Amino acid sequence: MDGTEERPEAGGTLDRRAGLSEFLRTRRARLTPREVGLPEFGRRRRVPGLRREELAQLAGVSVTYYTRLEQGNGRNVSAEVLDAIARALRLSDAEHAHLMQLAKPTARRKKPSARSQQVRGSLRQLLDTLDGVPAFVTGRRADILAWNRMAAAVFGDWSELPAPERNWARLLFLDPEYRELYVEWESKTADMVSFLRMDAGRHPDDPRLSSLIGELSMKSEEFRRLWATHDVKEKSHGVKRLRHPLVGELTLSFETFQLPDDSEQLLITYHAEQGSPTAESLRLLASWGTDARASRRPKRV
Repeated sequence: MDGTEERPEAGGTLDRRAGLSEFLRTRRARLTPREVGLPEFGRRRRVPGLRREELAQLAGVSVTYYTRLEQGNGRNVSAEVLDAIARALRLSDAEHAHLMQLAKPTARRKKPSARSQQVRGSLRQLLDTLDGVPAFVTGRRADILAWNRMAAAVFGDWSELPAPERNWARLLFLDPEYRELYVEWESKTADMVSFLRMDAGRHPDDPRLSSLIGELSMKSEEFRRLWATHDVKEKSHGVKRLRHPLVGELTLSFETFQLPDDSEQLLITYHAEQGSPTAESLRLLASWGTDARASRRPKRV
């Protein structure tokens, strides 16, 4: 390591240079010479993964140039060089995009507005019409912006919380009931940290995001461990298993839709296979109405 440590900068923002440095270092550490077709002779390796000179060779750049980039200096690096480094590191599409955002800050959007994100009235109406389908809208930082009655019955009645506490990351890491709710809690939290990593790459100047990451780092050992991996990935669909206090285990498929007029707002829906036990459980929760929502009141954290 070169001594670069990821930490908030003055003014409550995230250290972009440290983020770039640590991201490249952790991606390099996960590769072995054998995996990329290089011989494994030479001096004994003190740390796992490729050496800087090996990565530079694979990417077709000088060791000095790559070292400067891994130290967080991406100011004058070209997109072509970043593409070559991404190929050498075998980055996924999400990781490649994250690298570009970290190394080329001028390509990012303007600083996030201090105003709260707003959900269109027609979208709220759409949520209400999704009868029997748990659905909600999230925004930057994984803030929960809007939801329907079925989402409250399954995941929690977030109206019981102050608006600043309606955040998926805070709930997953700081509310013990959400650890119980998700059967694969470790997988869910890893996905959440990956989302926050990508958000931090897009908006390192967001003080609310910096504050959230600082709070979670202080209060959750699991968050600190996952944050240090620098893993990023996009997961727009899949299956989640839940352990509901009233109806027991639920197996739900989810789909994520990016809103065309606000790419930072996501509509997420959950559904059960037709005729399955989970479908019957959702029908029961819908019929119980406010009683079901009362059973899933998240705690203030």
